[in-house]
Amino acid sequence: MKNKLVTLIGGGGFVGRYAARALLQAGARLRVAQRDPRQAWFLKTQGGLGQTQFVAADITRPDTVARAVAGADVVVNLVGVLSGKFDRIHVEGARIVAEAAASAGAGALVHVSAIGADPTAQSAYGRSKGEGEAAVRAAFPGATILRPSIVFGREDNFVNRFAGMIAASPVVPVLRAPVKFQPVFSGDVGEAIAAAAGDPGRFGGTTLELGGPDVLTMAELLRFIADSIDRSPSFIELPDAIGSLLASVPLAPITRDQWLMLQKDNVVSAGVEGLSALGVAPTPLAAVAPDYLVRFRRQGRFGRRSIEQAA
Repeated sequence: MKNKLVTLIGGGGFVGRYAARALLQAGARLRVAQRDPRQAWFLKTQGGLGQTQFVAADITRPDTVARAVAGADVVVNLVGVLSGKFDRIHVEGARIVAEAAASAGAGALVHVSAIGADPTAQSAYGRSKGEGEAAVRAAFPGATILRPSIVFGREDNFVNRFAGMIAASPVVPVLRAPVKFQPVFSGDVGEAIAAAAGDPGRFGGTTLELGGPDVLTMAELLRFIADSIDRSPSFIELPDAIGSLLASVPLAPITRDQWLMLQKDNVVSAGVEGLSALGVAPTPLAAVAPDYLVRFRRQGRFGRRSIEQAA
């Protein structure tokens, strides 16, 4: 990757900052494309002088994407949404990026999708991700598609969100308690992106699924979070009938589409290559999460768990 120009679309987001760090450490020159480049300026300190540049781009506007990828050796698309205009972002936006990368003569395209991507999926999220992958393949056959499971890290909106719920209430309802996840560390995803971008001869045209070393049910995950922040709420596992009804109520903590996503396990498929093929050792949830969940403890870093560890 030394001196190669990489356009990182959505580089100012949660996973983007980790991909940026890995690419910069590999010696790449980075062009961060963001609708508002100011949201990504914090990345300036990650690399050397002149190693990072910023450009305004919107993946729903082909002209801005074309300018962002002009002259790039590698293009990485990280843009995704959890609600709203799924087709516009996951399908049309993905197609626009792939077509622009092909037209610009980029040597590699890394498209970040998600486990569960399937054109026949019940959820709009999963269906649009699947259709987006197909659009990318049609426009750039040599693209590398990465499908992470739930991504955890200091800035995540999954583990942190549940920690906030657990810290705020003595009773926590559990939806879809048996559904399984294989949480993958954001730093590992960043390293995987850099590895795939650096070796299109090996990974071009393939689809890899990224999961951590632990497979946890929803119930197990919530109990792990509670233990990490020294909380002991009462967990109430709700039947699916009640969960489905709750997901249909306006202003509920879960949308109908998210409920549909929870109907299937979010784990790496058997026989599919993943982190190990990319040379990345998976990081356990317990090795990282307790450190950034400290703010949810009653006394923060001075709470019981910190005292016990110091002793």
